[in-house]
Parts: sequence; structure tokens; C-alpha cells
Amino acid sequence: MSTLRWEDHIEERKEVMLGKPVFRGTRLTVELVLEELGSGMTPQELVQQYPALTPERIRAAMLFAHAVLTSTI
Repeated sequence: MSTLRWEDHIEERKEVMLGKPVFRGTRLTVELVLEELGSGMTPQELVQQYPALTPERIRAAMLFAHAVLTSTI
């Protein structure tokens, strides 16, 4: 099993969503996905609600949040 790297799934571009972290090639913010998870939405529900999401991207969002909180970015 290969190691998942959040950098492969998440990008920040100032012209997209005011520079907030989004999933590559989308306007879907990491912030929204983490908020939905925190409010009780399951990963399966998220994938159904947002077609651009995959289980790997949801994991990447959690790894990104960890990196931000531990200042490893």
C-alpha cells in the first residue's frame, strides 16, 4: 500500500476560492469537507453528495488538517 500524500490532492491558488485549500481541479474546499465530517456526515455520504470527492481525498483533507495543526507545511 502506497503512502497517501495530501499534497497530491490539495492545492491553493489565489484565483480559486480566494486561495483557500481546494481539491485539485475543483472548487471544493477542504474546509467544507472537514466541516461536514465534524457535523456528522459520513465519508460515504460526502462521496455521494460531492462527486469530485473520493475516499482518498477525504483522507488527504484529514492529513492536511493534521499538517496545519502541527505546522509541518
